[in-house]
Formats: sequence, structure tokens, C-alpha cells
Amino acid sequence: MPPGVLAQVLCHLPPMKDENLLVGHDSFADAGVYRLRPDLALVQTVDFFTPVVDDPYTFGQIAAANALSDLYAMGAEPLTAMNIVCFPSCLLGPEVLAAILKGGADKVLEAGALIIGGHSIEDHEPKYGLAVTGIVHPDKLIKNDAARCGDILVLTKPLGSGLVLTAAKAELAGARELEAAIKTMQELNKAAAAAMQEVTVHAATDVTGFGFLGHAREMALASGVALEVYFGQMPLLQGALRAAGMGLVPGGAYANQKYVEAGLTIADAKIIGAREVAVLCDPQTSGGLLIAVAPKNAGELVAALQKRHTLAAIIGRVTGGQAGSITILP
Repeated sequence: MPPGVLAQVLCHLPPMKDENLLVGHDSFADAGVYRLRPDLALVQTVDFFTPVVDDPYTFGQIAAANALSDLYAMGAEPLTAMNIVCFPSCLLGPEVLAAILKGGADKVLEAGALIIGGHSIEDHEPKYGLAVTGIVHPDKLIKNDAARCGDILVLTKPLGSGLVLTAAKAELAGARELEAAIKTMQELNKAAAAAMQEVTVHAATDVTGFGFLGHAREMALASGVALEVYFGQMPLLQGALRAAGMGLVPGGAYANQKYVEAGLTIADAKIIGAREVAVLCDPQTSGGLLIAVAPKNAGELVAALQKRHTLAAIIGRVTGGQAGSITILP
């Protein structure tokens, strides 16, 4: 759902007040957080979607990695997960559903968590995801509302998965391009979360359906800051720019661009054009973490990520401009 529409819906819900509710639905946060005791908080999230790839096992893996990502973005450790399944059993055989669930189960086990149940309904279109529960020490909780002026922005996965998948549907993506996109979507953000806990960081969020700019804007709004991002330093999947140039852009990218355009400044329109903006607005499935870290700790964070064989791209900085505004530099 487009972020603007979501905000219009959530504003009608009654407020949820409790001294132990550390993060609720009235924030830009990735997951809800409830404090159980002074040294322990429960972190919960849920996500599901329609298939993004043809292979059912791979789809299950990607869906599970995507659902777990919200916990990792907050520095939490996943404990349990419950399957959410919509499936056309009359059209697709049980072996297809079994493969989807096997993919999800294997990814949850890789995360060190357990699937303890779930719920399924008959539907004309398959959908799969998980409700995930994890834990974190309240003092080690990482949110997206504490970025500070001067912070360095670090991104842990390349952008462009939505563009590459759209190109693949049109049979205009190379086999290696699609393989690389699938690999990054299957990858857990577990190592990135561990690096954040090893090094002091100020804020983080995962880059998923609202695209890089959408999630970056949420971080900036929540933190009351502005951002500068350097397109030339953005890690991109091979084929993403080409797909954008051919107009093979997911519909969600246009909604994301509309959400951010009021606060968006492009420093050089001759270098940063429509295809570059499309990449930055491209909806990601199981994308990486966007992390704000103090300059004095940036090198340590990059080293901690690289030690875990995780991408560590410095792609911008936090500034003191109008809250939520983003400037794209070459």
C-alpha cells in the first residue's frame, strides 16, 4: 500500500497507550516493540506478498527473509515465526505449497528461529509470508527516529531488485542479472544486525516496498533531519539502470516517487534523470539496511560489516535541512 494512503488509514485508529509500549503503529518504525521487563522487550512484525519468482521454494525463502528483515533492522533476535498462507489449492497442487513452506522454514532455521504454526485460507492467488516475534534489550533497540546531523549513511544491499524482476517478466533480463537479484533477496540481514549491535549506531531501517527514497524519507521525517545521498556511490544490481531506461518500472515505484517528490531536490538534472530516480524509488523485496552512524564510528561499522561478508556502501550523510527532505547529488 502506498505510504501516503497508509498514513490516511492509520490516523483513524484509536491510540494505543501503555507505558511498556515502546514502539506502536503510530510511528514510522519497522516493527512493534513491547517491554516485558527492564532488560527484555518483545519485537513483532508481519509481512506477506504474492510470488516474485517462479520457483516456489525460492519464493518461500525470499518471503521469509523479507519478514525477518524488520526485526533485524531494529537489532532484534528472531525467536519464532508463524506462516500466513493464501493458496489456490484447486489450481496448484499441494507439492507447490509444500515447496513454498519448505523454503520459508529453511530460511527461518537459518535465522536461528522456529516456525511454531500459522494460518491458511483458500484464495485465487498464492500469497505467503510470516508473523515474526523476536527479542531485544530495550537499551539496544535500534529505531529509525534517531539519526543525527553529521551522521554517515550506510547501505548493506544493492538496489534494483524490482526493476530486474520486471525486466525478467518481459524476458529482457539476463540470466546472471536475475540470479544476482534473487541471491540478494534470499540473503538475511542477520549479519548486518549483528554488526550494528557490535558498533554504536544511531538509527536504521530496512529498504523494502517504499523504495530507498521512501524509507530514507521516513527516517528523515521521524528524526527531524534532512539527507544528502550520492547516486554515484549507490550499489546497484546489474541491469537495474537499463531496465529503468527501457521503462520496465514497477508500478509501486511511481507511488513511491509521488510520496517523496515534495521534499526531493536533484542537484544536477543532467546527471540524475528519470531512470536514476526510478532506481531510487524501486520497491525492494527483502532489501538491505539503511544505517545512520556517527562519523567517528563509520569506519568501525564498515569493518564490522565487511568482516561478516556484508556490503557496506557509504551513500550519503544526514544534514540539518527541512525534516524529511532529501537531496540527490551525482
